[in-house]
Amino acid sequence: MSALFYTTPSHGDWNRALPIGNGKLGAMIFGEGSSEHFQLNEDSVWFGQKRNRNNPDAPANLETIRHYIFEGKIEKAEELCKYALAGTPQSQHTYQTLGDVYFDYCGKLKEGINFERKLDLSEAIHTSRILSKKTGALYTCETFASAPRNCIIAHFRCSTAGELDLAASLQRECFYETTTHTTDTLLIAGRLGGGEERFCCGMKFVTDGSELQGIGEHLVARNASYVTVFLTAATTFRHADPEKEVHDVLAGASRLSFDELRSEHVREYTSYYNRMYFSLEYDTSLDLLPTDERLSRFDEEHPDNGLLTTCMDFGRYLLISSSRGDSLPANLQGIWNRDMSAPWGSKYTININTEMNYWPAVLCNLADCELPLFEHMLRMLPNGQQTAKEMYGCRGFVAHHNTDLWGDTAPQDIYIPATFWVMGGAWLCTHIWRHYIYTDDRKFLERTYPLLKESVQFFMDFLVEKDEKLVTCPSVSPENTYIMKDGTKGCLSYGVTMDNEILHELFVHFQKAAEVLGEKDTDFLAAARECEQKLPEIQIGKHGQIMEWQEDYEEAEPGHRHISHLWALHPAYQITPDGTPELCKAARITLQRRLENGGGHTGWSRAWILNMYARLWDGEHCYENLLALLKQSTLPNLFDNHPPFQIDGNFGAAAAMAEMLLQSNEERTLVLPALPKAWKKGEVHGLRGVHETTWDLAWNDGYLTSITVHAPKEKDLLLDVYYDGIKLEMPLRNGIPYHLSWREV
Repeated sequence: MSALFYTTPSHGDWNRALPIGNGKLGAMIFGEGSSEHFQLNEDSVWFGQKRNRNNPDAPANLETIRHYIFEGKIEKAEELCKYALAGTPQSQHTYQTLGDVYFDYCGKLKEGINFERKLDLSEAIHTSRILSKKTGALYTCETFASAPRNCIIAHFRCSTAGELDLAASLQRECFYETTTHTTDTLLIAGRLGGGEERFCCGMKFVTDGSELQGIGEHLVARNASYVTVFLTAATTFRHADPEKEVHDVLAGASRLSFDELRSEHVREYTSYYNRMYFSLEYDTSLDLLPTDERLSRFDEEHPDNGLLTTCMDFGRYLLISSSRGDSLPANLQGIWNRDMSAPWGSKYTININTEMNYWPAVLCNLADCELPLFEHMLRMLPNGQQTAKEMYGCRGFVAHHNTDLWGDTAPQDIYIPATFWVMGGAWLCTHIWRHYIYTDDRKFLERTYPLLKESVQFFMDFLVEKDEKLVTCPSVSPENTYIMKDGTKGCLSYGVTMDNEILHELFVHFQKAAEVLGEKDTDFLAAARECEQKLPEIQIGKHGQIMEWQEDYEEAEPGHRHISHLWALHPAYQITPDGTPELCKAARITLQRRLENGGGHTGWSRAWILNMYARLWDGEHCYENLLALLKQSTLPNLFDNHPPFQIDGNFGAAAAMAEMLLQSNEERTLVLPALPKAWKKGEVHGLRGVHETTWDLAWNDGYLTSITVHAPKEKDLLLDVYYDGIKLEMPLRNGIPYHLSWREV
C-alpha cells in the first residue's frame, strides 16, 4: 500500500506528524483529532543575508600550515588553521521555520472522537477523518501542497450541513512585525532577522458558511458545510514585494473550486510519481495495520516487504515534495524544519548529506528533481571563485563542507575534523557528468561545464607535491580523527584517500565533458591530464582495510559514522568486484570493521553502508542493514533519524534499494546485482539507466524472469547487460522496447 496510515493523533510529536510539500512550500500535518496543527516551511526563509566571510589572513599563513603538516606538527597546524583559515565570521546563516497554523473546531469535537489519518503517497494528499461520538457527524480534512498554484490547500468538510465551525490562527515565534486581516484573509509579515530580507505568509478562507470574519490573528468561519483554506508565503529572495505576491497567489488559487484544484494537483504530481513502480510479494493483510505498528514489529521474524516498498515510495515522494521546478535544493531536512535555529542550521552539508539527497534522483527516474541542486551550484560559482582567490591565491572555484541559501563557500564553523576541507564543491561537481550520462542532455552539460572546469582549475593551482605525488594540503577525512604513533590525536592531514578518489573522478569527468563539448584549450586539457596522473593511488593497510589517510593510522573512533575512504566504491565505480577484486576485499573488511565497532549508528551512515553493500553485490548484507535502518534509525512517521531527523537517510535508502535492482554506468548495466533471498518475488518498472533508458524487471524464486528496456525514438543503442554472470548485448533501435523472457536465454 503506497500510503502512511495511523489511527492515533500525533499528540504534538513532530516525529509523528506527516509531511507534504511542493518543492518551495512544505507543511508537517500533526493530525491532532479535536484540533489541527500545520507547521509551515518555505524554502527561502533563512536568517540573515549574503556576506563575504573569506578570511583575509589565509594566504599569508597557508604555507606555514602546510609546512607544519608535512613535518608532523599537527597540533601547531590545527591551531593556526583555527585562526587563519576559519571563516570571518566563522558560521553561515541558518534555515528557519516559517511558522504555524492552529485550527480549532470551536469546541464541537471535545466530547469524544474516532480518528484516523493517512498520507497517500500516490497522490500526495493527506486526509484526516474524525467521527464525533456525540453527534455522529464525520469531519474530514484533505490537504495537499499544490505546485501549480504554489499553495498549501486544506479542505475541511462536515457531513452534517451547517455544523462546521472553524477558527485558524497564523503564528510565528519571532521575526514578524505586522498582522493584517480582512474578513477572509490573514497576513503576517516582517524581516527574517540579521539583515534586510523580508517575508510574508498569508492564509485565506473560502466557505459556504453564513459567518466569516477576521479577528485579531484569527480567521473564523461558522455554520459551514466546508471551509477551504489556502496558505502561501514569499520572501525577497525571489520577490521584491512579498506581500503583493502572497495576495496574488491567494487570489488566483481561490478562484478555482477545490475539486478543480485537487485534480490539477494530482495530475501534476503523478507526472513525477508514476514514472516508477516497485512491488514485492508480501502478506497484504499487514496493510490493515497502522504504519507505526508495522514499523515497531518489523524484524527478521516478522518480515514486511510491503513496508520496504512503502519506504522506497516515501523516498521518491519526499524528493518530489522538496526539490523540483525553481525550488531550492533539498537541505538537511528537505524543507521540513520546525526550529528557528535548527540542528546544524538545516543547511546544505556537502561532505555527504546534500549529495546523498540526490542519489536516488536519476536512478528513480526523477532526474529533473536534481536540477535545483545544479542551479544552486551555479549560484555558488562566483562565491567559490572569490574564496579560491582571497583565501588560497588560486584560480577556479572551491567550496568547503557547507553552503547556505546564498551559495556561501567559505569554511563553516571551527570544527577541526570537518571545517578545513576544500572538496565540497568538487564532490558536487561529480554529479554533473552522472546526470549527463543518464539524460544525454547536452544543453545541461554546456550550462554546468564551467563548474567542472573551474573546479579543476582550482585544484591544478591548489595541489602541492609530496613524495612525487600531487596532494591536497591541508585536508581532513570528514569528520574523523586519527591516532599518531606517539598517541596524540590529529585531524588535519594531506592527500587524504577520499580527496584523491574525488579528484580522480573530477578530472576524468572534466576530460569526458570537454570531449563532448569540443573544448579548444588543449594546453589546459593536457595540464589537467598530467595532474590527474600524479594523484596518489588507493592503498591497503595493515588490517587489510582501505587506508583512510596517507599514513596507516589507527582511528580514534573505529566505528565512525563517515566511511569517506570508500567513496571509490560508492558513489564512484572505481572499486568493483570483478574489476578490482583486491580493493573490493579491502572495502569489505573496512565495512566489517566499522560495523563491528558500532558503525552505522546514524541513519544516513547506515544508508551509505547499504549502497556500498549493493555495489559489492551482497544482497544479504543489504537486507540486514535495511532491517537495522528501520529498527534503529527510523521515526514513527518514517523520517530518517540521525538523530535528530535528517532526510538524507530516506534518500540514501531509496537509492540503495534501486541499486540492489539495477546498476547502470557508461560501461555496463547490471540487473538484480544484489537481490536478497527475502525479496523472493517482485517487479519494478521505470528504473532509469544511462542514455535515457528505462528498465522494467520481474523475478520469481529469486531469479530474473523478464526484462523490458525502453529508449527514446531518436536513439540507437547497443547495451552490455549482465545478469548472474551472463553477458547480453542488447540492441535498441528506433525507440522500440526490447523485451526478453529469461527462458529465452
